[in-house]
Amino acid sequence: MKERAEHLKFLAEAVIEARRGLKEGGIPIGAVLVKDGRIIGRGHNRRVQKRSAILHAEMDCLENAGRLKAADYKRCVIYSTLSPCSMCTGAILLYKIPTVVIGENATFKGPESYSRKSVRLINLDSEECKKLMRGFIKARPELWNEDIGA
Repeated sequence: MKERAEHLKFLAEAVIEARRGLKEGGIPIGAVLVKDGRIIGRGHNRRVQKRSAILHAEMDCLENAGRLKAADYKRCVIYSTLSPCSMCTGAILLYKIPTVVIGENATFKGPESYSRKSVRLINLDSEECKKLMRGFIKARPELWNEDIGA
């Protein structure tokens, strides 16, 4: 129960990031990186805003956390409002972040079965996250399809 409450608290911060991205005209996906119970990085999908090929929320979050030692990443949890894609999963696996908490995977499901070989993956199945993504996908399907490579 305590663990779920903590996960919901940090997911709420990722949702703030997602809403920030939407307000900026981007895709509403947010992420935070937590080490020892403290947020050390946050980000949101900024592909549109920065005309970037790679600035998904998780990538932006990791970039904003700055350089960390390998031992630091092993003490982290990354929270994302949406199931991480192959690129973001690759970064998570590269840095050996042991736990990934996602808001939902109903609107998009990354390579979760592959992730689970090395990572503890927790899906909070958040209605708020689903509603946010469904609304965006309905309003901007062309932008969403660009983001996921469809």
